[in-house]
Amino acid sequence: MDIQIGDVLTMKKPHPCGSKDWQVLRIGADFKLRCCGCGHEVMGPRAKFEKNVRQVKRQSAASPAAASPDRPEEKG
Repeated sequence: MDIQIGDVLTMKKPHPCGSKDWQVLRIGADFKLRCCGCGHEVMGPRAKFEKNVRQVKRQSAASPAAASPDRPEEKG
């Protein structure tokens, strides 16, 4: 499963606060996730979290031209 830092994972079961969404803070053999509802952070084995993921929401990358606003536009 392709999970990157910054992704928001929707889990099968909700956290006690009621939110099912978790933001990925760290990846590797273990994941570190932050609850999007209450801000609680948990760390655990990758296999356990990947088993409970229902959906991965990835933030879209900005285009290179939009990423550098200090570059003046060329008018010709």
